[in-house]
Amino acid sequence: MLVQAMSQMFGRPIRVRFFVICFIAAAVAGCSKPQESTVPHFDVLITGGLVYDGSLQPGGRINIGITGDRITSMDAPSSATADRIIEASGQLVVPGFIDPHTHAGADLKDPERNTNVNYLTQGVTTVFIGNDGGGISALDETLQLLRKQGTGTNVAFFAGHGDIREQVMGLENRAPTESELQQMLALTEEQMRAGAVGLSTGLYYTPGSFSSTDEVVALARVAAKYGGVYDTHMRDEGSYTIGLLASVEETLTIAAEADMPVHISHLKALGRDVWGQSGDVITMINAARERGLRVTANQYPYRASGTRFSAALIPGWVRADSREAMFERLENADLKDRIREEMETSLWRRGGPGAMLVTGTDSQWRGMTLADIADSMQRDSLDAAVEVVRGGDPSIASFVMELPDIYAIALQDWVMTGSDGSEGHPRKYASYPKAFQDMVVTEKLFPVERFVYRSAGLVADTFNLCDRGYLEEGRKADIVVLDINNYLPLADFENPTRLSSGVVHALVNGVAVISNGEQTGALPGAVIHRQQLECETET
Repeated sequence: MLVQAMSQMFGRPIRVRFFVICFIAAAVAGCSKPQESTVPHFDVLITGGLVYDGSLQPGGRINIGITGDRITSMDAPSSATADRIIEASGQLVVPGFIDPHTHAGADLKDPERNTNVNYLTQGVTTVFIGNDGGGISALDETLQLLRKQGTGTNVAFFAGHGDIREQVMGLENRAPTESELQQMLALTEEQMRAGAVGLSTGLYYTPGSFSSTDEVVALARVAAKYGGVYDTHMRDEGSYTIGLLASVEETLTIAAEADMPVHISHLKALGRDVWGQSGDVITMINAARERGLRVTANQYPYRASGTRFSAALIPGWVRADSREAMFERLENADLKDRIREEMETSLWRRGGPGAMLVTGTDSQWRGMTLADIADSMQRDSLDAAVEVVRGGDPSIASFVMELPDIYAIALQDWVMTGSDGSEGHPRKYASYPKAFQDMVVTEKLFPVERFVYRSAGLVADTFNLCDRGYLEEGRKADIVVLDINNYLPLADFENPTRLSSGVVHALVNGVAVISNGEQTGALPGAVIHRQQLECETET
């Protein structure tokens, strides 16, 4: 009868045919009584915001559905329901930022500070620790503590070349024996198996400065077997030892010989005698990338670097072995002239005593320049610096970068933000909003989507964090809602611990850590185990 009815339709008026078609469809579907429509339900639904997904695509209006710790819809219908609805009209919705260079390890271990709120209020939901070759001391115990105690942000970690070298050789200024090298290789492998995202070096610092290129290549090859990235504070960022350009060349050589991606931390031209060399650095890196080498870098948006008095002014060979040995050398009359000459050169590179500001929070000299301290002591600048080192060696900020170099580096599509957050420096509390205000709002170097990409997607791609960094279905629900007109860096050198403003909501693994601008105290952060991520491809 169905075939007969259909054949009789032809030649009839359209309205009759429409009636017959509807009648037949209803009969076939058995829809004599209406079916109930299915309305999707989520744990969290974010609606009305301008969504930047972590790629270089412009923002769009999308409703995001979250179930558990995952994004389950990037196009939720307006009819969807949820246990919690975040209305984000007039605000930006972005993936949680990933900071590839922090010194947040001590904070994360401290139950009074492990919410990591200074990063959350910048929009950062994942931090890396163990940078500059420092690694993680007592690795197994530390990871167990972080997992048991909880963290406000996710945390990834590096195997630290300096830490590994010190475990095997102490602070001795020499090459390792074959036996010592094998121990170092074994420790590197152990830490990569424990989940490290790569090998980090601090070739400017003791004891990394005592290592040869070949030693680093050997350890890097071990990390490469596990898909790791070579992360480095280069041997020189100015003209202290081999020079900025030679350090870049060494970095590229290590990456090529180890056959692995390389990430240069806090890329800069540090000191008045290398100002303007950013162009040469960029040319070298772009040429290496054209040859197929995977090179990226991070950068903080400040003219002032951060280190300790001893690292800034006292030569590396003087700092070898131990603090006691360093002070013995400083008091050695036969070495006095040589040490003083090298310290004078370092002070000149750093812009003089007026450009070195004590930022250490527990130092009696906090907030004073070396020039101020020397006047207070009624001593010359170098003698005053040695006394400050004896009294605790506080951290300092050195105003030794030029804005043209900073902006030239920032414009490269392989550069991301990284805070290198240290005590007393505002970059620990304000790097991301300052980068936004300086580079997007004031200088208009790039648009919002580029800022979000360099803060999230690029970092995830660089370190193969395949489940974070983008707003995509199936990825972890690390999501930030920004009041972009109020996204401001409030910390400065006088008040370096002021929290940034503008983060209205923040979710880490689907759990609210900031809600309506208020901290929730939740600790949903994960300790990322690189070897347990199931990535389809390695980039």
